Amino acid sequence: MSRNTKINLLLLLAVALLAVMPLVLGLGDDKEQPFTGSDGEAETAITEIEPDYEPWFSPLYEPPSGEIESALFSLQAALGAGVLAYYFGLRRGRKQGEQRARERDAAGVGGAGESDGEGV
Repeated sequence: MSRNTKINLLLLLAVALLAVMPLVLGLGDDKEQPFTGSDGEAETAITEIEPDYEPWFSPLYEPPSGEIESALFSLQAALGAGVLAYYFGLRRGRKQGEQRARERDAAGVGGAGESDGEGV
């Protein structure tokens, strides 16, 4: 098994552990909704500290339900993952292209400015 494969497997294992450990350890079992977003947690904490607190502004768009809000968040995450995948794929493709060009130049095949022996 190559070094890169080992690293990829370790990273995959780490991500799986990060996803499963909160469930296994029972984190959030004392709450009605254990895995709510940080916005709700922050609002609760602020209200406990300062009951008269008034927000500075309101959201530009308030989704009609939690399901639509989750769907929009998932769409945002998918678009971000797509942009990152495109960037890393492009970067890898350029690197491979440069490597192939160096190998071609080192072999003396198809270099720019070379002549095939027929003078024009």
